[in-house]
Amino acid sequence: MTAYYNENDPYAAEWLRNLIAAKLIAPGIVDERSIVDVQPDDLKGYTQVHLVAGIGGWSYAARLAQWPDDKPLWTGSCPCQPFSAAGKQRGTADARHLWPEMHRLVAALQPPVVVGEQVASAAGLAWLDTVCTDLEGAGYTTGAADLCAAGVGAPHIRQRLWWVAHSLSTGLEGHSGNGDNRNQPQWFNAVTPRPTTEGSNTGFWSNADHIPCRDGKTRPVEPFTFPLAHGVSNRVGRLRAYGNAIVPQVAAEILTALLDMEKESSCYSD
Repeated sequence: MTAYYNENDPYAAEWLRNLIAAKLIAPGIVDERSIVDVQPDDLKGYTQVHLVAGIGGWSYAARLAQWPDDKPLWTGSCPCQPFSAAGKQRGTADARHLWPEMHRLVAALQPPVVVGEQVASAAGLAWLDTVCTDLEGAGYTTGAADLCAAGVGAPHIRQRLWWVAHSLSTGLEGHSGNGDNRNQPQWFNAVTPRPTTEGSNTGFWSNADHIPCRDGKTRPVEPFTFPLAHGVSNRVGRLRAYGNAIVPQVAAEILTALLDMEKESSCYSD
């Protein structure tokens, strides 16, 4: 077992176990405790650590990017509700503001690569500033990009802030943001989003379903979900899991770019 998954929602945790059993994500264990209760010693010995793991989007993205299961990687998509325009916008006063807990674990164990994402809102940008400041203070160089799901052919926008942190000991510090999270990271240039419009979705979403809405228009949803259909078992749980999940195809573009940069750095050092 190479991976550790932390997810305190029992429904999502069982989903993770099913994905592990199906060999769709890296083999590992699922810890249903709150991240607040996780201690650094609990994570020692794991090659990959997926905090606030949801339904395994980051691990699946690593598989899409051909990131080896035995290659170190830490991920974490802290809850967006405190910073979403659709929520109560309580920000750091919200109990779901979990970045301090993730930072505590990262700072203690110093993994070489940490990645994550957050909602692309004004509050999300302020959150990202805190994340970058904390990580740079812990010995990392950071970079971030604002990317949407439509850029990889998805039938929806889902704009998100994606960030990467390299430990200064990895030798890749010049590839992120050169210590300034406002600079465009080098890996951003390697991410090639593909614009899409309704009816021209690509890849996984090429056969997206379209549902009728009250305004008379139809809007696409991911294929085979059709969330408004009667009789869908565990519909509320599924929709909550989907709503909190990342888009793995976007994350895979970032991880692929990081792998390519690593190979490039290795060539220059040989």
